[in-house]
Amino acid sequence: MVTSTTSSSTTRWWRDLIDAARGTKHDYTQGTIGRSIFLLAVPMVLEMVMESLFAVSDVFFVSRLGAAAVATVGLTESLMIIVYTLAMGLAISAAAIVARRIGEQDPDAAAAATVQAIILGVIVSGSISLLGAIFAPDLLRLMGADADVLATGVPFARVMLGGSCTAFLLFVINAALRGAGDAAVAMRVLTLANIINIVLGPMLIFGVGPFPELGVVGAAIATTIGRGVGVLFALSRLLRGTGHLAVRAHHLRLEPATIGRMLSMSRNGTFQVLVGSLNWILLIRLMSSFGSVAMAGYTIAIRLVVFALLPAWGLSNAAATMVGQSLGASNPDRAEQSVWAAARYNVVFLGVMGVILFVGATWIVSAFTADPAVAEVAVYGLRVIALGFPAFAFGMVLTQSFNGAGDTQTPTWINIGVFWFFEIPIAWALGMHTGMGWRAIFVSVLAAYTLLAGVSTVFFRRGRWRTRTV
Repeated sequence: MVTSTTSSSTTRWWRDLIDAARGTKHDYTQGTIGRSIFLLAVPMVLEMVMESLFAVSDVFFVSRLGAAAVATVGLTESLMIIVYTLAMGLAISAAAIVARRIGEQDPDAAAAATVQAIILGVIVSGSISLLGAIFAPDLLRLMGADADVLATGVPFARVMLGGSCTAFLLFVINAALRGAGDAAVAMRVLTLANIINIVLGPMLIFGVGPFPELGVVGAAIATTIGRGVGVLFALSRLLRGTGHLAVRAHHLRLEPATIGRMLSMSRNGTFQVLVGSLNWILLIRLMSSFGSVAMAGYTIAIRLVVFALLPAWGLSNAAATMVGQSLGASNPDRAEQSVWAAARYNVVFLGVMGVILFVGATWIVSAFTADPAVAEVAVYGLRVIALGFPAFAFGMVLTQSFNGAGDTQTPTWINIGVFWFFEIPIAWALGMHTGMGWRAIFVSVLAAYTLLAGVSTVFFRRGRWRTRTV
């Protein structure tokens, strides 16, 4: 009997895994919460794994070109944070509105909302790409780039910023797909984009075969091409139908009311992400004051941290989708239960990742740099931040759940308090006025992660998100 039960459970688990990877259509407002989270989280986690590979693959190959090249990537990525911020602000509103419409059993309205998000994305990202390409040198100087970084960094920054519209649209379209419950499609989009980037990157960086040797600029070109192909593939899937979303000819029109709601939510969502983004930019600016070696070590450490954190965002996004669709189905209790369940899963996942990074930091960093000074910074940063992974895992699920409910104000105020009024002052005070130096930057991140978990729990338990309408 025990063997039969175990075999049945294993079979069911594999069936659920296959269904999740395939993107089998499922009503997430019904059935067991654990299974619904699993079906959503598997493709979302895999999608974030693809995104994390984007984050780490470039620096892996570019690290072979020296500290100045790595610092170039780090400083340019700090500028790209602005692009990501605006994209994520729009993505938050798109996901929340689409999820709510799907929960209300209105896929036609969900498809129309997706089109409005894409229209807004094209307008905003096109403007950013043009301005970024023109003012790339000035932006790098503003970020404190030295002469060596400017010599190699300007062409790289022009390509990355000029092609940033591809990254922007990927954020927005994939958010709509996740909100609809079509996370498997979003996963396939990023898988395709990432494969192109990983294959094309080293060829253009080092001049393999018929490809020219472009150095660090080759990494930017490969990334932009990969993302561009991903956008085209995502659009083609929307037109064909993805399961819950299917864009038809009658959806291809402007809807001022929907755009208005989206802009209103995006304003708060953008400012919410901007708080965190500017926080990272300020940390990078503080770190750059300690020289190229510290900046290179910081870049490697943060890329590895992002590699570990992005899959955890998959679980957070799954919780947000569950909240949005459950509220659309007028079931706030199911929404709350989903959040606590996802938070527990995330703590376990990131806790394990934290142990791996802490124990294996020296070995992992050695794959990215042979410079002992750079490695010292990266290993220290990786270990300190890894200590805060369990707390951040809990906090990220709770803050994302507010967004899933359409309450973008609460996490905005939480981020302001935790990151602007707590983390940055600690980093500045300890880094500039004690003997800690660059180590203070990493310590401040650990302290902020811990505070985020506590503050988010207090606000979530108040339950005001339950009555939010979108």
